[in-house]
Amino acid sequence: MPTLLHLTLQAWLLVAVAAFCIGFTKAGFGGFGLIAVLLMAQAFPAKESTGAVLPMLIMADFMAISAYRRHVSWRELWKLFPSTFLGLIAGWLLMSRIPDDLFSHFLGWLILLMMALVLWQRFDRRILSGIMHHPVLATGSGFLAGVTTMMANAGGPAMTFYLLAKRFDKMAFVGTCAWFFCVTNLVKVPLSWNLGLITISSLAINLMMLPAIVVGMVAGRLLLGKVSQSAFEWVAIIMAIASAARMIMA
Repeated sequence: MPTLLHLTLQAWLLVAVAAFCIGFTKAGFGGFGLIAVLLMAQAFPAKESTGAVLPMLIMADFMAISAYRRHVSWRELWKLFPSTFLGLIAGWLLMSRIPDDLFSHFLGWLILLMMALVLWQRFDRRILSGIMHHPVLATGSGFLAGVTTMMANAGGPAMTFYLLAKRFDKMAFVGTCAWFFCVTNLVKVPLSWNLGLITISSLAINLMMLPAIVVGMVAGRLLLGKVSQSAFEWVAIIMAIASAARMIMA
């Protein structure tokens, strides 16, 4: 993994924008989370980028649960956690078996799969009403969120699918997501450390990006409810698809 001295100016800019997007995402504009993942994969080797971004996500998670601590459904979280933890273990086992030179392509395809899930949910709302009360919904969504968040910090689409199926309002959606990812990201720390994806150098970079995360969080909170979230998320979807396609073709 690159150290502080080895990062180029372009890499620093990518990391700073990624940190801003992380804060922005945790304030409620969830579509920008994948943008942060893709930007970090441009600044670091693809596999190492998943560990490099994790401490920044955790810092933003603590800010989010502080801001939205009253808006959380623990009942739904307890339904999700058992299968999510199984998904985390499955993702950890898979990461240790995927060669480094193939991981960038794998990450690109995984993100495209997540975007397909998001688009499916947007264009075919019937699927949400059809599975809303099915017991498999929580198990499947939790496991998929666990695998994708462990391997690519891309569990947002799976959680979005689940919470929209449950018809959460905006504030309950943001607050429940904040607690879900705070818990799962903390569980991921020893797994990522075991894989060598978190280092002292990456932690130093994370700490230096704290101001950018704060700015993103403040900007997101100011815009939440004032600007069309749908428009922002469509931009994020298009950018994520284009960036994932670039990773696949690289």
